[in-house]
Amino acid sequence: MRSFGLRDVIGPIMVGPSSSHTAGALRIALMARRLLAAEPVEATFTLYGSFAQTYRGHGTDRALVAGMLGLATDDLRIRDSFALAEAAGLGFSFVPDSATHTDHPNTVDIAVRDASGAVTQVRGESIGGGAAQIRSINGVEVLLTGEYHSLVVKQRDVRGVLAFIARCVAEMDVNIATTKLFRERKGDVAYTVMETDDPIPPAIEQMLSANPKILSVRIVPSNRFGATSAPMTDEEAREEGLTPTGFGSELSAEEAASLFETMDFATGAQLLSYAQREGIPLSDAVCRRERAMLASQDIAVDDTRRYLNEALQVMKASATDPFAHPVRSMGGLIGGEAAKLWDAMESKRALGDGLLTRAIAYSQAVLETNASMGRIVAAPTAGSAGVVPAVLMALQDVFGLSDERLTRGLANAGAIGMLVMRNATVAGAEGGCQAEVGAASAMAASAAVELMGGTPQQCLDAAAIAIAGLLGLVCDPIGGLVEAPCQKRNATGAANALTAAQLALAGTGSAVGFDETVDALYAVGRALPFELRESALGGLAATPTGCALCGGCGVGGLSVSACDGGSDSESGENSNPLAVERIPEEVE
Repeated sequence: MRSFGLRDVIGPIMVGPSSSHTAGALRIALMARRLLAAEPVEATFTLYGSFAQTYRGHGTDRALVAGMLGLATDDLRIRDSFALAEAAGLGFSFVPDSATHTDHPNTVDIAVRDASGAVTQVRGESIGGGAAQIRSINGVEVLLTGEYHSLVVKQRDVRGVLAFIARCVAEMDVNIATTKLFRERKGDVAYTVMETDDPIPPAIEQMLSANPKILSVRIVPSNRFGATSAPMTDEEAREEGLTPTGFGSELSAEEAASLFETMDFATGAQLLSYAQREGIPLSDAVCRRERAMLASQDIAVDDTRRYLNEALQVMKASATDPFAHPVRSMGGLIGGEAAKLWDAMESKRALGDGLLTRAIAYSQAVLETNASMGRIVAAPTAGSAGVVPAVLMALQDVFGLSDERLTRGLANAGAIGMLVMRNATVAGAEGGCQAEVGAASAMAASAAVELMGGTPQQCLDAAAIAIAGLLGLVCDPIGGLVEAPCQKRNATGAANALTAAQLALAGTGSAVGFDETVDALYAVGRALPFELRESALGGLAATPTGCALCGGCGVGGLSVSACDGGSDSESGENSNPLAVERIPEEVE
């Protein structure tokens, strides 16, 4: 079971419009790039499942090219990746394959020829919230998650090679987290994927290559260290004159790892039990867990506070810029809604109280920023990125909460999202919009309860009520774009969160507990047909108006949709699979 951290839930900080289809896709290509022997020259991307249906509307195509160029998830140049690739001499093409079944709905095969003439074939999966994993290299099944620093060794499958690799890594004073050997058959070519807690020195490539049974060596840094707000190691913190303090600061990496095992809360019940036993709010409980996890990786224990504050500032910018500078989305379906709402509130034309109207307006603004490929914070996904900042910022406006208080709210929200990710899913392609906006609404509801003085039990009640209120919500983006109905569903998620928080604070409780509600969310998501899970083939996307809005096949030719049966030809294949499909200038 993967150990998610707060960065996996409140993050990544990224360019929109989709965490799984944009940030996750970029990370797949970035990991593939790091497996190459030289600079990429030509890449073919074969897309399956949800990727095949919505890749243009979600910016998956631009993100894959950006990752192949080595850009980070929050680099605004992702918008211009096609032009950057042309300037760099990188050729690329996209082949949507809607007919072939894959284990995960967000799957891409990448075939890359590099400057040395070598061809590398990689299969990757985007598993939600911006996380990604490599599942095969040159036809051999592997598992490369990007969670840790990784050493990928191609070798002859003979006795003694694995031991040699481990000995070399140990001599470099690098701590090994996991080791797995992957092969098709005994005695053939195999891959060793060794994940480490520490960065891997480049010198290890030469050391390992001295063994004639080792065919190639590649170092793949952790995805966490490729972001603008990469974790600060304990050594880096001290070099900047910062002395880590607080919980876990006195622990060795080994002691912290042992402590983390006791604090890696698998359920809401475990998290609640710890918080009640220690007499602390959920935000403190999850921050203690985070600090133990980071300290076990030699990352400064105060780094969580630094990261959450940076994420909060990005959230605020994404939730306020569209008021003064409305911008049309990439597909043209939304733009300017936030400014209209803000104007209605200031001119006393808004229904309800200021708290609700502010939350709705902020949620709309974030989705405008996201849909125009601006910088946002996935929380837990890009498609649901408006809910948490909307609720937190509305509470700050009305009740005068400080930014420091809001970062505690983010931590609390992260705890809820972490449990949903661990025990269910936050990916629309797996669980529908209930998994995205539903999870975000639960996170915001719990955070609101803590910020308004509620107990840990009330936080979990609010999260359960919020999920129940949106249970079964389908994901049906018109034209495959993260625009409509996504933007207004974020408003629904924010309003639902405030309702759930008020009910919990009043002591109404939840008929079904948090953990069982998360289980129900997962079961309902698995029961939803593919057409209602981010495929743009059902729901509102399949209505006559939805088809008209996307011009029969995506706005400006941006996306495959329900309007043409999900393909470019009667055979279900791309009519010109080797052609580079570019965004029309008027849409750009």
